[in-house]
Amino acid sequence: MTRTTSSRSARVARPTSITSALPEVNFSDYGDVRTLHLGTEWVQGSMLLDAPYEIELDYVQRMMAWLLFVPASSVARRHAMQLGLGAAALTKFSRKKLRMRTTAVEINPQVVSACRFWFKLPPDDERLTVVLGDAALQIQNTAWAGTVDALQVDLYDEDAAAPVLDSEDFYADCRRLLTDEGCMTVNLFGEDSSYPQSVAKITAAFGKDAVWAFRPTREGNTVVLAQRTASRPTRTELLERAEAIQTRWGLPAAKWLKVFKPVEA
Repeated sequence: MTRTTSSRSARVARPTSITSALPEVNFSDYGDVRTLHLGTEWVQGSMLLDAPYEIELDYVQRMMAWLLFVPASSVARRHAMQLGLGAAALTKFSRKKLRMRTTAVEINPQVVSACRFWFKLPPDDERLTVVLGDAALQIQNTAWAGTVDALQVDLYDEDAAAPVLDSEDFYADCRRLLTDEGCMTVNLFGEDSSYPQSVAKITAAFGKDAVWAFRPTREGNTVVLAQRTASRPTRTELLERAEAIQTRWGLPAAKWLKVFKPVEA
């Protein structure tokens, strides 16, 4: 979720009356970028038309900061989960570029259809599962407890006023999904959101030593990371991992370290 620019657009037809309570989904093209919207100007995600499996938005790239906390050689053996599909940038990158087992949870079937038609999201296969459902309920599925290494949370409605799910209980459920080395990254954005209160809830669920945060982007997105098991890698270790991330996957991880640090309790 971020801000938008003017462009030409198209929309997804509502497939059934079941979706009538959900916002209409449409996309816009502006230059070489395609963006997803829920019937408003707010951008729910984006894609580079000539590089559909790369990550275009800065804050979405930062949602990959969990890579700083694991060896690069172990990534393909891990499990990523996205709560909120958006334009499927994280889902596609995790499956294709990182070659991870990837699960995405999305409540709106129109979003799934839009991602498959217009944002190059492939069909489900042995590495990809898209679950249609409410993230608050889906993450309580005990089959997933302790299986997720990278949990990426970006849950906003069409108004973008505040995260749809932002309670201590919700973050505690998120923590239960994670492996011992697992991390949650969450996008905090919105006119009515309160960063200090959101961070306090995350800290209550994960522990004061487990939470890290980026500075806000120019668009106002603040990405917060929380570890299942708190650690404090040295600057040298983080630099080495950042270089490996940049070399292997082209993410600007070295720049992350200039604007990423533990949250002070």
